[in-house]
Amino acid sequence: MLVNYNQVRHIYIVCGKTDLRRGIDGLASIVKNEYQLDVYSDALFIFCGGRSDRFKMLYWDGDGFLLLYKRLENGKLHWPRHRQEVNQLSQQQLRWLFEGLKIDQHHSVHVAKPGQF
Repeated sequence: MLVNYNQVRHIYIVCGKTDLRRGIDGLASIVKNEYQLDVYSDALFIFCGGRSDRFKMLYWDGDGFLLLYKRLENGKLHWPRHRQEVNQLSQQQLRWLFEGLKIDQHHSVHVAKPGQF
């Protein structure tokens, strides 16, 4: 089963650098011990290593953990590196992150629809 990001109740990004050599147990222990969050809740936890072109996601699907790993071939993620904490993201912020944008957008851009000026 894959994760449908639009149906996950909570999305957490672990800011800073995480050792991506860690597996399910290591990443779950970070969530539980460092941030006191419930790894068995309906939540997706996202981790990034020292390189901003790869990340891991941890998700409990009800009967086991999913560990997803992605390496981008082109581009890098705009990962918040300035602090060691966990932040909750909205669905929109997750889309921005995966599109290579910063999760904190300060300006919105109006895009005209076809036939609109």
